[in-house]
Amino acid sequence: MTYKLLEAFRGLFERNAYRHRNSTQGDYVASLLIDDLLSIKRSPKLAAAVNAQASVLNKGNRTVGRRHRRGDGSFGAIVPNTEPLLVPESYLVALGEVASIEIGTEVKILAKSMIKQIDRVGTDMINQVKEFKHSNPKAICIGIVGVNNAPIYRGFEGKREWVTTGKGGHLHPIQEAAQAVQRIQARVESSLDELIVLRFIATNMQPLSFDWVDKLETSKHYGAALVRTASLYETRF
Repeated sequence: MTYKLLEAFRGLFERNAYRHRNSTQGDYVASLLIDDLLSIKRSPKLAAAVNAQASVLNKGNRTVGRRHRRGDGSFGAIVPNTEPLLVPESYLVALGEVASIEIGTEVKILAKSMIKQIDRVGTDMINQVKEFKHSNPKAICIGIVGVNNAPIYRGFEGKREWVTTGKGGHLHPIQEAAQAVQRIQARVESSLDELIVLRFIATNMQPLSFDWVDKLETSKHYGAALVRTASLYETRF
């Protein structure tokens, strides 16, 4: 089975030069979680809410009438008397303005200099959970963290470009990956309903290729997280 979210994540690197600090990348990846949840057909309540357009993908990633930090992707109850937008070539679920978040998703990508980012990334994710819960205490909170395992990496930040050396503050991703996974799990897993770790290999160098560390395991773990999330939706909503 092909999952839209995994394919979108692949597309960030494959035949594309990945540029850091572009928030729209995480937004797009996160937005496809609901389509994947629908595709496994494990939550009649979710399907009914989507088909009736009672719940929609949050096109602004903010809940109407409440001030809070925006997340990468959220889905929830539509604001009454507002018109949902169907984009059938992109999504199974309609887009609209959300009054109350039901599923919130935060995406983080650790492609280089991973260990020094853990505290910031962990704090961001925990704070985002609080924001989702502020919108709705029953909100299902999903964290997705990509962890690079490449033997070398070329980074872009604005006009700056550099390549890892394997020494000092420029370790190759593979030198940090295992510890990064352990530390992010220890930091945020207990705060989330699901933490999905995507282990990938991307050098960000020509020919701009991409691979999963283990494609089958990635698909299995992601699919299992979808099943559990669908079950939570049945219970909470």
